[in-house]
Amino acid sequence: QSDFFNNRMKKQLLVFLVGFNFFSGTLILKACTNFLITPGASTDGSSMITYAADSHTLFGALYFYPAAGHQEGEVVNIIEWDTGKPLGQIPQVSHTYHVVGNMNEFQVAIGETTFGGRKELQSQSRAIIDYGSLMWLSLQRAKTAREAIQVMTDLVARYGYASSGESFSISDPNECWIVEMIGKGESELGAVWVAYRVPDGYISGHANQARITQFPMNDPDNCIYSKDVISFAIENGWFNGKNKEFSFADVYAPINFEAARFCEARVWSGFNKVNSEMGQYNEYATGRIKYDEKGLPSNRFPLWIKPDTRLSVQDVMDMMRDHYEGTELDMTRDPGSGPYKLPYRWRPLTWQVDSIEYCNERAISTQQTGFSFVSQSRSNFTNEVGGVLWFGVDDTYSTCYTPLYCCMQEVPKCFKTGNGDMLTFSNSSAFWIFNMVSNFTYLLYDRMIEDVQKVQSELETRAIEWQPAMEMAAVSLINSGKKERAIELLSDYSINQANNMTQRWKELFQYLLVKYKDGNVMKEKNGEFQRTKYNLPPDPNQPGYPDWWYRAIINNTGDHFKIPPGNSGH
Repeated sequence: QSDFFNNRMKKQLLVFLVGFNFFSGTLILKACTNFLITPGASTDGSSMITYAADSHTLFGALYFYPAAGHQEGEVVNIIEWDTGKPLGQIPQVSHTYHVVGNMNEFQVAIGETTFGGRKELQSQSRAIIDYGSLMWLSLQRAKTAREAIQVMTDLVARYGYASSGESFSISDPNECWIVEMIGKGESELGAVWVAYRVPDGYISGHANQARITQFPMNDPDNCIYSKDVISFAIENGWFNGKNKEFSFADVYAPINFEAARFCEARVWSGFNKVNSEMGQYNEYATGRIKYDEKGLPSNRFPLWIKPDTRLSVQDVMDMMRDHYEGTELDMTRDPGSGPYKLPYRWRPLTWQVDSIEYCNERAISTQQTGFSFVSQSRSNFTNEVGGVLWFGVDDTYSTCYTPLYCCMQEVPKCFKTGNGDMLTFSNSSAFWIFNMVSNFTYLLYDRMIEDVQKVQSELETRAIEWQPAMEMAAVSLINSGKKERAIELLSDYSINQANNMTQRWKELFQYLLVKYKDGNVMKEKNGEFQRTKYNLPPDPNQPGYPDWWYRAIINNTGDHFKIPPGNSGH
C-alpha cells in the first residue's frame, strides 16, 4: 500500500491516527438497498426481494399485525415511520391481513429505498400517507403484488404522499415489481409513479436512486403508470420531448456523482457478484458518468440483468453482504481501513481537507442498519408454508438471517418492539446483542470477523438444511386436515430459531471478549482455550500491526518513537 502515501494521504492518515476525527460534510440520512429475484432466476422457483433498512436512528425490531375484522367507522391512525409524527387518520377496511415484518399471509413482500428526487416535490404538507405507512397498509390490504400496487397508488391519490421520492420492491409467489413514486409538491395532492414488472429469469435492484428510465406505455401486463406521469413533467417545464423518450429517473431524479457513487454503485456491486459482465459499467458506478448529446447518462447499467446461474437463498443473502471487495471501491484497500482492514467509515459520508471535499464509500453492508431481510415467496406451496422472511438485525455482513414463516402467530421476544430501543439497552434484544458483537468486532476486524462468520455460517446453513424437513411436516399436516397444527408448528419453529440464534450470539460475544480482550489473542486448541498445568492461561499471541502501518507512523513522526542503538530489548 506504499503508493497511497503521497503528501496529501499523509495528512489524511494523520487525521485518522489521532482518533477518526473527520471534518464536517454532508450526509445521506437514510439509505437502503433492495434486490429483486424473479422465480425464473432462483434455484427453487422462489420469488425473492431483499431490504436493508439503514438509518442511524432505526431500532431493529419485527413489526407484526395479526389479521383482524373491523367495524364500519373505524379509522387508522397514520404515524410517520421516520419521525413518529402523527399525520392524520384514514378509514379502516372491513378486514386486514396477517403481516409478519414486511410479508403478509399471502406471501406478498414489500421493501423500499428513498431517492429524494426534485426538491420542489419533496414536501406535501396536506398529505397523510408516508412511505412507511404505505408499505404496511398495503400488506394488510393486498393479496398479490399487483393488488398492492393498486392499494398504494389509490391511497396516495386520495390522501396525498407525505414523503420524498421512493422506489419500492413488491413481490408475490409469481412475480416481482419495481414501483417508483414521487409526490407532486405543494401544488397538488397525490403522486406520479411508474410500476414495472421484472421479466422472469432476471434480477433487479435499487439503492436510493430512481432507476426506471424509458418504459412501455402500451403493455399493462408488464408496466402501469399514473396517467399524468408525463404531462405533469411537461406542465412544470421538466420535459419537452416525445412520450417514448420520457425517462422517469432522468426527469424526476436526475443522476449526479453522489447518486452514482453512493447509490447506484451498491446495485452494481450486488449485480457484480452474480453476473460476470458488470465490469463494463465500472465508470458509471464510480461516478464517472458519461453523457449523450441530450445530457443523459450513456454508460448506466440496465434496470435488470440475468445472473450467470440461478440464485439460492444463500446466494441472495451473500449479495447483501458486500463492501465492494475485489473492485476499485474495495473499502479494505486504502489507509482508512486502518491496520485491521475495517470496511467501515464513521460518518459524515463526505468530509474536507484543505478546503477540498472528499467522500467515503457507501457500501451495501453498513454499520447503521436497523434490520434487513431476504423474503422467499413460493407458488409450489400453500401460503402458510411458502412464505418465509429470512430476518436479521444490525449490519448485514455480520448479521445472521433466521427463518420466520409468514403464518407465525407471535413475535419472538428477541425481535419484539418495546424490548429496548435506540436509547435503551436490553440484554434480551437481538438488536443490542448483535450490536455488541459487531461493534466489538470493529476493533480487530480482520481477525474477529472470521470467528463471527463461522457462527453465522453454522446457524444459517443449519436453518437452510432443516427447511425441507420442517416444510414437509407442515405440508403433511395440512394435507391431513390439520392446518392449524401446521401453523402452530411453523410458528413455534420460527420463534425457537430466532431466540436460539440470539442466545448463540450472546455466547459468541462472551467468547470474543475472552479471546480478544485488550488486543491480545488468547491461545486455543481444538476449540478450547489453553491453560498451563497450573490452570493459568499461557502468554497470549500479540500480533501487532502490519508493516505498512508502522511505516506510516514513522513517516509522520520521524524519530519520535525510535529506540537508540544498544537500548533495545528492555
